[in-house]
Amino acid sequence: MDAHQVFSVLANETRLRCLNLVLRYDEICVCELVDTLGISQPTVSKALSALKQAGILADRRDARWTYYRKNPAMPEWIGAIVSSTLRHLRHLEPYRGDSDRFVPQMAMGGGGKCAV
Repeated sequence: MDAHQVFSVLANETRLRCLNLVLRYDEICVCELVDTLGISQPTVSKALSALKQAGILADRRDARWTYYRKNPAMPEWIGAIVSSTLRHLRHLEPYRGDSDRFVPQMAMGGGGKCAV
């Protein structure tokens, strides 16, 4: 992981919106992000994949669902950049609105995309 790759990945609003929610709520299913952000599943999956490739996120599969969380092996210098960036963004729209709309397990238990 080099600085260029990390900053390139973080220079995208969709990836930052996904990252904001994943790190705020520890672990999130792709479908919960789709429901909360109002963005298509392929767009969310592509954003999460880029964050995973940069070493910022890790994933796990559970049946049909994929869950994303902070990569426990993320280097400290990347973690510091990510934390600082998200502390600032959480006070701005659309990041604040995303957090207000997110309800954990809403998708699987509340008729969201995962329930289909």
